[in-house]
Amino acid sequence: MPPMRLGIIGFEASGKTTIFNALTRGKLPTGALEGSGRMEVHSAAVDVPEPRLTPLAELYQPKKTTYAKVTFADIGGLAVGAGQEGLPGALLNTLSQVDGLLFVVRAFESEAVPHPLGAVDPQQDLKALSEEFVLHDMITVERRLERLQEERERGGRDRGTVEREIDLFQRALGVLEAEQPLRSIEFSGAECSALKGFGLLTLTPALVLVNLGERQEMPPMAAASEDLPLMGLQGELEMEIAQLEPEEEGAFLQEYGIAEPGRERVIRACYEHLGLISFFTVGEDEVRAWTLPAGSTCLDAAGTIHTDLARGFIRAEVIPWDVLLDLGGFSEARKQGKLRLEGKEGPVADGDIVHVRFNI
Repeated sequence: MPPMRLGIIGFEASGKTTIFNALTRGKLPTGALEGSGRMEVHSAAVDVPEPRLTPLAELYQPKKTTYAKVTFADIGGLAVGAGQEGLPGALLNTLSQVDGLLFVVRAFESEAVPHPLGAVDPQQDLKALSEEFVLHDMITVERRLERLQEERERGGRDRGTVEREIDLFQRALGVLEAEQPLRSIEFSGAECSALKGFGLLTLTPALVLVNLGERQEMPPMAAASEDLPLMGLQGELEMEIAQLEPEEEGAFLQEYGIAEPGRERVIRACYEHLGLISFFTVGEDEVRAWTLPAGSTCLDAAGTIHTDLARGFIRAEVIPWDVLLDLGGFSEARKQGKLRLEGKEGPVADGDIVHVRFNI
């Protein structure tokens, strides 16, 4: 699969760009309110933290060690009420390309950067942000239903197919009218595919980053829905940490009692929430981490590495990374019969090392 892409979005003055800098070690200017008509997008790709690569690289001493990547997109500040007039095209285009969303809501106080609504209230901001997306999707679904009903009267496509689509979009409308995102209910694979073609924003998995001030405790607040995890991040402090030299970072984290950089916690939480796993390939040329959805097969892994491997797939040799490490490599693993020989449908678990045999 291509690198995971996450969109960072929030209302003006929520500190989105500060969060973006913290997650990417970026140095974009922060603190300025954007005009509601301005919609800029800044993107940066970063390595997915993967401590298991270090001992594997020490074992194989490869020419290069390659981490999986995640791309963060900082999307220009959203004005409250934008959904009523229709969200800007640039925003919709960017959101259609992301695998997940990070909703940034503001909990920090700052006289230098006043809140556009006059008072800091992260719970209210989260509610309003969720409502913007629900409203957008409701308008989209209503328009689609109108066209489907016209199509039913006019004829043309198979009537049963049209009726099934009408039923699907009516169910979606019911969810949205109850002020719930579409991701909060379960659709079949075919239904998800049908809905995704219409740019429905509330289908996209999302997490909430509560932007805290320095040493500020996480305020008591509830997620807008059960499928929307909450996570606190001291945005400005984490941005300062991200811009330090690596040798200074550890001391700074210790001073503030932070166990690990926020960017690592956020990426890990995104992997968990989006249901992603890591697998590895190893050798003298390269030790590398790859990303797959949980529940993927050996054929999926082969295709992720290279399409030729999937096309000429014969079998895969699979072994957990720590078992291979303990045995000292593939030769000893084969000798002791520790490798699993898997066909195309063989499972791949998080932390597996996969060696694909193929012929084209």
